[in-house]
Amino acid sequence: MATNSAIEWTETTWNPVTGCDRVAAGCDNCYALALSRRLKAMGVAKYQNDGDPRTSGPGFGVTTHPKSLAEPFRWGGSRLVFVNSMSDLFHAKVPISFVRDVLDVIRETPQHTYQALTKRAHRLQRMADRLDWPDNLWMGVSVESSKVVERIDQLRNVPSARRFLSCEPLLGPLPDLNLEGIHWVIVGGESGARARPMDPMWATEIRDQCLVANVAFFFKQWGGHTSKANGRLLDGRTWDEMPRLAV
Repeated sequence: MATNSAIEWTETTWNPVTGCDRVAAGCDNCYALALSRRLKAMGVAKYQNDGDPRTSGPGFGVTTHPKSLAEPFRWGGSRLVFVNSMSDLFHAKVPISFVRDVLDVIRETPQHTYQALTKRAHRLQRMADRLDWPDNLWMGVSVESSKVVERIDQLRNVPSARRFLSCEPLLGPLPDLNLEGIHWVIVGGESGARARPMDPMWATEIRDQCLVANVAFFFKQWGGHTSKANGRLLDGRTWDEMPRLAV
């Protein structure tokens, strides 16, 4: 079922896939991995498949859920929907046939706007010309540090109506971003007991680059022990810019 989301930049989460594996420094303190462990203990059906203990964990094995494909057809109104908040649609264990099924649902429910985010930009790029991209899908990549900026170039090759970057958790400066073809940038600090601190200059530097490039900028949080511990004001104000919903 869909879940009303506490994530500031979306409204609803939809998880036709659950589970993942750590692949980069941005995964070190993965909230979804910790949450899946609790959901498994609670007996939630979607989270009974364990992942590899070296890269995943209890309840976090990659699992497709064909029955969940019907959910968006039952929602009223129009929603902003984060696809797979508990997984990565472009994980190698998700068959391209199932990715196509997800995109078909998105296309057939044009009243909603969908947001998908991946760290596996290499597979996203390889699959891009084999997929029929719906006009109501925004595609994004995580860019947590300068070590993974190549994901931006890979995203640029994807014919999505909207392309965005999630610089969360932001682990270092990103001073020279190429924002050509990018419509939206989200920045946020890490939260949780082992949260790594974010230098304020890293956030303002990205904000300033977005202003120059006329790219929508969204500052999600400073992070800390909890996601709301240090608020979300940047230079004394909130930054809640979004790209236009329609092309």
